[in-house]
Amino acid sequence: MAIVSDQIGDFITRIRNAGQAGHKTVEAPRSNIKVEIARLLKDQGYIEDYQDLKDDVQGKVLVTLKYFNRKPVIKEIKRVSKPGRRIYVSSDKLQRVRNGLGISILSTSSGVVTVKEASKLNVGGEIICTVW
Repeated sequence: MAIVSDQIGDFITRIRNAGQAGHKTVEAPRSNIKVEIARLLKDQGYIEDYQDLKDDVQGKVLVTLKYFNRKPVIKEIKRVSKPGRRIYVSSDKLQRVRNGLGISILSTSSGVVTVKEASKLNVGGEIICTVW
């Protein structure tokens, strides 16, 4: 088993690849931030559901993907801030994704939120990924 240096990037890649391959579910090692990302994706309608499976070791996040006309709802999911190059944005510089058709997920002092929620809370943070 390979050691992954970017756990969030790995999670996002698993979701992207599973969607392109037409899989119904995708599984990844559990972490609090992955659970929060999955929660936001479900709230925004990009995935069908997710399960936070806890076991005696680390646990798993099981994501059930959503399809429309046999095509994945997630057209593109891209990691923005990487371990080698962190991307931060202040509350006054928050931008819409694809003219409002997509979302950006941010890690802020108020937790993991979308750009829309961050602008309501008037907080900035690290841009984790964009989805559309």
